Amino acid sequence: MSNEEEFYDAVTGLDSDESYEGVSESSYKDALVFDSRNNGSKPQENGVKKHRMSLPAPMFSRNTISVWSILKKCIGMELSKITMPVVFNEPLSFLQRITEYMEHTYLINRACSLSDSIERMQAVAAFAVSAVASQWERTGKPFNPLLGETYELTREEQGFRLIAEQVSHHPPVSAFHAESLAGDFVFHGSIYPKLKFWGKSVEAEPKGTITLELLKHNEAYTWSNPHCCVHNIILGKLWIEQYGSVEIVNHSTGDKCVLNFKPCGMFGKELHKVEGYIQDKSKKKLCVIYGKWTECMWSIDPQAYEAHKKAEKKGDNKKHKHEEPVGSENDDADDMPEVQETVSVIPGSTLLWRIDPRPAHSAQMYNFTNFAMSLNELEPGLEAILAPTDCRFRPDIRAMENGQMEEASQEKERLEEKQRAARKQRAKHEEEWSTRWFQMGTNPNTGSQDWNYSGGYFSRNYQDLPDIY
Repeated sequence: MSNEEEFYDAVTGLDSDESYEGVSESSYKDALVFDSRNNGSKPQENGVKKHRMSLPAPMFSRNTISVWSILKKCIGMELSKITMPVVFNEPLSFLQRITEYMEHTYLINRACSLSDSIERMQAVAAFAVSAVASQWERTGKPFNPLLGETYELTREEQGFRLIAEQVSHHPPVSAFHAESLAGDFVFHGSIYPKLKFWGKSVEAEPKGTITLELLKHNEAYTWSNPHCCVHNIILGKLWIEQYGSVEIVNHSTGDKCVLNFKPCGMFGKELHKVEGYIQDKSKKKLCVIYGKWTECMWSIDPQAYEAHKKAEKKGDNKKHKHEEPVGSENDDADDMPEVQETVSVIPGSTLLWRIDPRPAHSAQMYNFTNFAMSLNELEPGLEAILAPTDCRFRPDIRAMENGQMEEASQEKERLEEKQRAARKQRAKHEEEWSTRWFQMGTNPNTGSQDWNYSGGYFSRNYQDLPDIY
């Protein structure tokens, strides 16, 4: 197995490798028409296309794999190169995983429809939180994209289309560009997660800027995702923690939203909590936002929020005056705190976003959401439409999805070897890799380097694309 298997998890969603539990646009639209023979899918209802709701095969137990034998030499190191068995993966490419940002596209559409800039910021903030919600309990690792790999997704019912490309292998960088079918917004960015293994946990430091442009309002918002940590890599029950400050800037108005993804704390009271505020360019707080990234987000007037907090604190002091804290019972594992899956809603609050329930069989399907379940679906007719570099054609991911783990492992190793051989051939002829759909440039909002979509993908001229599979 290749030494260049990146322990590659999303800044949008760190996925621990160590789980211990079990053509033309009209032609393209025609190809999207549902075929009822496809596994787990549903026919169109009222003209809305239904996507498959399950995978061809359930996941299998990873209990027989010795994680410690693989990771014991990596403590304190950045995990840019590490050999990992295919059993730690989930049957999606990281390019597909990025696409899960778009699960709650309705929040962007809501922002586009609002006339008030603060209300738009609330919707954008809810979208930023929702973008990391899919990683809750997702402890499988997405496949590292091959250099030149692509993924496209068009969802007419949600009103967007997206293209992503793996633009660099060292360091691994994935670029994406999504746009509204109605011309209302553009959402783009490039992701380069920096990861380290600390013995009992894997920590991801987010790298890369995410940009959302609301074209009707001539506004651009930028932010980066929070840090993420997967606990109990070696021993105990895996659990995921998001923490750190996320700053969303409206570069047109000067409004800013600061969100604090709270670490769980010693006794777990803060697990999954997100609190923050929206301020105008004069730094006046106009709104408080609170909730959990695993559940829902609310907004409220700052004065009402502070009054509630003071009353709550006074009540807690009386209630816990004679109580003693209870410590962890297991020093070898970071026990996951008991989670209360409801947010205490402050009277007068406005609901911004609520997570969709996962399917009942999600635990047997890599803890996928309904949206994730459909991402690798290769519908009849799409083979003639998609670029040959689309990750739906990756044989290792397809084999894993079908439950054929030995074949998945063999194909994964073959693809890595093919990628190495191609790189050596380029070096021999002193050839530089050339990206196809994205070019390095400057983000006009931040002034920093970014990968910008150069256009042309959906004209479907796929000549001279690399043979990566």
